[in-house]
Amino acid sequence: MAQIDPEKAKLVAQSIIADVGTFVHGGLCYIGDRLGLFKAMAGAGPLSAEQLATKTGLSERYVREWLGAMATAQYVQYNPHDNTYLLTPEYACALADEDSPFFIGGYFQMAQAAVTVAPKVAEAFKTGRGVPQQEYPASFFEAAERNSRTRYLHKLLRKWIPAMPQVVERLKAGGTAADVGCGGGRAAIMIAQAFPKAQVFGYDVHAESVNRARHNAQAEGVADRVTFEVLDGAQLPAGKFDFVSTFDVVHDAVDPIGLMTAIRRSLKDGGTYLVQEVNVSDKVEENMKPLGKMVYSVSTLYCMTTSLAHGGAGIGTAMGEAKARELAAAAGFKHFTRLPIKDDFAVLYELRP
Repeated sequence: MAQIDPEKAKLVAQSIIADVGTFVHGGLCYIGDRLGLFKAMAGAGPLSAEQLATKTGLSERYVREWLGAMATAQYVQYNPHDNTYLLTPEYACALADEDSPFFIGGYFQMAQAAVTVAPKVAEAFKTGRGVPQQEYPASFFEAAERNSRTRYLHKLLRKWIPAMPQVVERLKAGGTAADVGCGGGRAAIMIAQAFPKAQVFGYDVHAESVNRARHNAQAEGVADRVTFEVLDGAQLPAGKFDFVSTFDVVHDAVDPIGLMTAIRRSLKDGGTYLVQEVNVSDKVEENMKPLGKMVYSVSTLYCMTTSLAHGGAGIGTAMGEAKARELAAAAGFKHFTRLPIKDDFAVLYELRP
């Protein structure tokens, strides 16, 4: 071994242990989300382990150990004088309130589901192939829906679509919209609710997600105004839509150029295509932040490998604007605009033929 600095080595080991702690702590956060522990603590003031166990109907011994993990991670405030634990309003809006603009509790569900597929991804490292969608548990796609709902609820109709006045005008007049890679259908449903004269369609290759989207549309009272179909985006009908959107779809598409070409052909004259991607760079050195750490990890465990599973491009989540422009040009789009919307997570591109 090369000569090492013992103090630096000690710091490295401590840093790695911290990451291991974060990894297993995530498992307990998944449990807290799944069993409603965070929701039970939200707004309840200081609670003892016994009080929280009684409130949730769970085992006090398990709840006490779980609270110890939450306290040492500083997710809850611990008072040693009366052995109580407090979930502050700030943590409550991130972990317990699914209508909050800061809610991110669903990411623990996604991470747990993705990690279960890690052994199969490890095999793909050896072959260069990938892991197809059908190998992932349903909870992964349910989590993706929960996570996207937060963004749509607070941004889609308040910031994103209003940034394109021509889209608003057409949808108000009864235009036709499609969300490609719609997942659980939350974006399409919200568009249908906001523009009652519009015809709205949602397409996805994942049949379970399409079934869930239909159920969601029924529950939201718009099943008669939004149609969901199992369909590859490359098979979109030509000249049908005034507006097409893809949210976090292009980077994990099998054939991104083919997909975007089909979307261009599906647009009516003067139609608009909105591409939303993750707001990270294509350069590793520019992604040295928590979001970058998560993006590369999720990309390896899902986005890139599900594309490669079908011999696809395998672009990965850290696509960047330069790649987006390259793909748009290759697909025949002549107009490419990055919308002037500041967002820590999302970047939006307006494309026109």
